[in-house]
Amino acid sequence: MSDQGEKVAALFKAVTGNGGNARGSGGRSAPEGRSRGYGVLVVFVLGLVVWGISSSFYTVQPEERAVVKRFGKVVDINEPGLHFKLPFGIDQVQKVATERVMKQEFGFRTAGSEDERSEYSTEDFPDESLMLSGDLNIIDVEWVVQYRIADPTKYLYNQRDPDRTLRDISESVMRRVVGNRLGSEVLTTARVAIATLARDEIQEAMSAYDNGIHVVTVELQDVVPPAAVQPAFNEVNEARQERERMINEATKQANQEIPKAKGEANRALSEAQGYATERVNQAKGETARFNAILVEYRGAPEVTRTRMYLEALNSVLPNVGSVLVVQDGQVGPLPLLNLRDAGAKKEGAQ
Repeated sequence: MSDQGEKVAALFKAVTGNGGNARGSGGRSAPEGRSRGYGVLVVFVLGLVVWGISSSFYTVQPEERAVVKRFGKVVDINEPGLHFKLPFGIDQVQKVATERVMKQEFGFRTAGSEDERSEYSTEDFPDESLMLSGDLNIIDVEWVVQYRIADPTKYLYNQRDPDRTLRDISESVMRRVVGNRLGSEVLTTARVAIATLARDEIQEAMSAYDNGIHVVTVELQDVVPPAAVQPAFNEVNEARQERERMINEATKQANQEIPKAKGEANRALSEAQGYATERVNQAKGETARFNAILVEYRGAPEVTRTRMYLEALNSVLPNVGSVLVVQDGQVGPLPLLNLRDAGAKKEGAQ
């Protein structure tokens, strides 16, 4: 019975007294008892009216949907707002938070209410988090399944405990997905792929059960080795990081030295090609000059021979310096030419 019904019953007892007889304890007359009985009836009827009115309206919050049952059968699903229902328990209302994203945590728990900032609990749940990978390594996996209620009717009546079913299916799927992967992949590169695959398979199972749950996302939290092997795992990671560092340094040095060597090779090749071109052109020029002199020599041998002799003297004598003439019986040499001084004066004049 509701609070309004209890209030009406209490009021009825207070008015009628212990026995509820027409005559009171003081032996009042029949008309007085009859008048009091009419008053009791009026009060009882008013109480029923108040109870009926107060139980005929209900409010649905913005994040909720209301499932209305009449004699055990679902007759309506109401949106947020103020609604009317049949009083006296004929219509029963169950409110379901369909717009709220809920979560289930595996391997850890968060502490704190909705108004307070959530904090991780220090308690561990190894029965949920310890898993065996494909290469027979034990890994401590913590994850969160976020979901919402897409169909309130199916959530309430198609399955006895859909939240527990979601938890059991999530743990089973995660263990199977992790068991199909190498331990190194689970700890490093495969976390996103594992979360995506687990979400799809959990949603597939929820759709098969038709319990109205929609899985929003699966997020992996801490994925680490067990505490007993943590030091050895850290040493392995340090060795891998050192190997990667050395590989990166070697690659960096190779990227610096190889272009430098290629540049020097290209420079030497270009210099050789330039020198070859210069020598070939010089040889062709000498050949052309010799052919031209040969043509002139065939036309005028004496003139050409004399010109060539003078040109040779003109190129040789400036490098000789001084020309001295020595005669028998002469005390000292007689300077004939001082070509070096003459060349210096000529350069100064220029």
